[in-house]
Amino acid sequence: MSEHPDCALVRRGYEAFGKGDMETMSTLLTADVIHHVPGSNPLSGHHKGRENVLDLFRRLGTETDGTFQVDLESVLADGRGHVMSFHTVRADRGDRGIEIRQGLFFTIIGNKITDIDQCTADIDEEDVFWS
Repeated sequence: MSEHPDCALVRRGYEAFGKGDMETMSTLLTADVIHHVPGSNPLSGHHKGRENVLDLFRRLGTETDGTFQVDLESVLADGRGHVMSFHTVRADRGDRGIEIRQGLFFTIIGNKITDIDQCTADIDEEDVFWS
């Protein structure tokens, strides 16, 4: 059984992100994409537009001196333009480390990602890590 095209799109995004390939990432996102980051820390909020979302992705690497890693666990599609992914993030920042499960809820239109809602297992832990 072949993978749903929306799941394949999200997997390509994870692969590009893992390689730091922002050029490929940019081809997967609409110009007006929005990435919603929960919590009350410097990364929280609504990152609107392709360049702002790519800047967020770059900042994850910069803020963690390149230690930010994502291990993809699963990708699920509903066949109507929505995909959920689950992964574990590992990173170090200064004297702090984090290992935490997260999920992303994607909206896909025209074979491009238009919206990303980020969820986390522990908002308070993420706020401490990123603050």
